[in-house]
Amino acid sequence: MSKTRRQFLQQILTAAGTAFIGPGLATSFDININTRTPALSEKIIGHGDFRYRVEIGWGDLDPARHPVKNCHEMVMDSTGRLIMVTDETQNNILIYNKDGSYIDSWGTDYPGGHGLTLWEAGGEEFLFITDTNPETARVEKTTLDGQVLLTLEDPRKAGGYEEEDDYRPTETAIGPDGTIYVADGYGSYYILRYSPDGKYIDKFGGEGNADEKLNEPHGVAVDTRGEEPSGLLVTSRQHNSFKRFTLDGQYLETIFLPGAYMCRPVIDGENIYAGVCWSRLRYLNLTSDSGFITILNGENKVVSNPAGTAPEYIDGELQLMVQEEPIFKHCHDVCVDGDKNLYVCQWNAGNTYPVKLHRI
Repeated sequence: MSKTRRQFLQQILTAAGTAFIGPGLATSFDININTRTPALSEKIIGHGDFRYRVEIGWGDLDPARHPVKNCHEMVMDSTGRLIMVTDETQNNILIYNKDGSYIDSWGTDYPGGHGLTLWEAGGEEFLFITDTNPETARVEKTTLDGQVLLTLEDPRKAGGYEEEDDYRPTETAIGPDGTIYVADGYGSYYILRYSPDGKYIDKFGGEGNADEKLNEPHGVAVDTRGEEPSGLLVTSRQHNSFKRFTLDGQYLETIFLPGAYMCRPVIDGENIYAGVCWSRLRYLNLTSDSGFITILNGENKVVSNPAGTAPEYIDGELQLMVQEEPIFKHCHDVCVDGDKNLYVCQWNAGNTYPVKLHRI
């Protein structure tokens, strides 16, 4: 094949006019990672004030040197570096420039590398990494270059769970007082609270369909909108909902997002961004390769669904949302930079790298 992957995709885009072939649909072509000229689709996705063009091949690296399995989550540090976690133990952490070029990598000990939270304290930045693998399930606090500073207590050993209970943490959030919140999203469906030194405190949630219960609490975030943190946002993915709780675990409200199986909530300013890992075909069941991005405003109303159907409210109720453009497979996380561009990580997308959406 004489064409590079980027040239091939650009040719497809040009020939198709408004048609679009999604990143991850063609993965077998070589790419010259030393040339970083953005290749932007002419097609615009999204709605209202949140519309984007896709950059083809943004995060592509040499898979022999820097492979990925699932690109799970990404954060941006204070210097603008983009830090991503994958469950590929050759390099669990990949670090990018905003132009998609490689900076660094580290980590070989997280076969279930999944959640990645950036926390600033005392002028320093730290990472919290969750590992969902049943054999290695844990949460660790590290420096930005991978030095492990703290491993949280396993709730089965600290009295929070019975020994036979399942524990597979998916996400963390850090409260204003340093309390660590752990979403046991693939285990027993609780939100666990820990002291800043990693000691188990208590838990809330658990599996069920009552308002205060959770079904696959995949993500958790401190709601920083407003002058002071107002509580926690917890993903209840099988409920197609974000649920709000106080910082001590009292239920407040449900934000229902029909049709959307979201991952973690990502807060930027007054807005919430989330990767939708799956959506539904209209009136049908969950479907594969059906992800998109959803964006909510400060009033918790959906204002844009890049690659999804336009948000529609009838009598104040949000209508079913599904994938409209087959650009993504399974959107797992969104990172927002200072220019409000988005970086999208995908799960189960053919070992493909992150995708950049340029805000227009």
